[in-house]
Amino acid sequence: MPKPTEQTVLKISIAATVGIGLIGVAFGVLTGSLSIMFDGVFGGLDAAMTLLALQVSRLIAGAASRRFQMGFWHVEPLVLAINGGLLTLLCVYAFVNAVGSLLGGGHDLAFDWALAYAVITVAICLGMLIFVRGANRRIGSALLALDVKSWLMSCLISASLLAAFLVAWALDGTRFAHWTPYADPAILAVLTACLIPVPFTTVIAAVKEVLLVAPQELDARVRAAAEAAVARHGFEGARTYVAKVGRSQVIEIYLLVPAGRAIGSIVELDAVREEIGAAIGGAGRDRWLTIAFTGDPKWAD
Repeated sequence: MPKPTEQTVLKISIAATVGIGLIGVAFGVLTGSLSIMFDGVFGGLDAAMTLLALQVSRLIAGAASRRFQMGFWHVEPLVLAINGGLLTLLCVYAFVNAVGSLLGGGHDLAFDWALAYAVITVAICLGMLIFVRGANRRIGSALLALDVKSWLMSCLISASLLAAFLVAWALDGTRFAHWTPYADPAILAVLTACLIPVPFTTVIAAVKEVLLVAPQELDARVRAAAEAAVARHGFEGARTYVAKVGRSQVIEIYLLVPAGRAIGSIVELDAVREEIGAAIGGAGRDRWLTIAFTGDPKWAD
């Protein structure tokens, strides 16, 4: 049986997320639960963002066009930033509503329906988390990595809902029953406060890529490869420039040739390029490597 591709995994994830979103909205209405309604809306938003990620995946997998001659790598961090930003705003909004409900005295909840919803969603979310994480160990996609985070968040939400609803259901009918109206907004407040950092870290990482902030590990690796070539072949120095945009690595290296030095054949220069490229590693369609030779530093600075 062939292993699923990135796009296949995203399609399955979209279908599962839409299903959970519809179930969440329906059970949220039935139970009057803010936390279940939040879970459903979170699922719907996540499905829309995953659908957008699927379209980006298709663009990246395709060939560059005359209008987008550098390819579509730059779209990926934009999608990640939008996705993470919307999820962060949703969590903040839900947290504010939960605090307002707590201050207003909470509300009654239909625990039977709430427990049924929590059990169903825990099973679906856990299964999808295992499936997507396992697939991405082989694929190595940033889009799937974000999807793994989304399923982890959904799994934690559903598991926390199940645990809290069980506790509140056990308290119902006891001398602590007056606390049960606070169960639902308290769950939502704690969950959203804990979840806000998860999509926010994705936003920070994506914005760094949009702004072309040089990754330290890639920068150090490229500098080491260039400096080794300088020492081995007697160049005067090197200038390196790197950026990571989505799954792509954009690398430019300028080797400074001593004045008056005779340049060998193009075959010899290409051999130096091959040497540096092998030292950097990561060769493939997602690595954009340019190595130039010049005797005037102005062309390198």
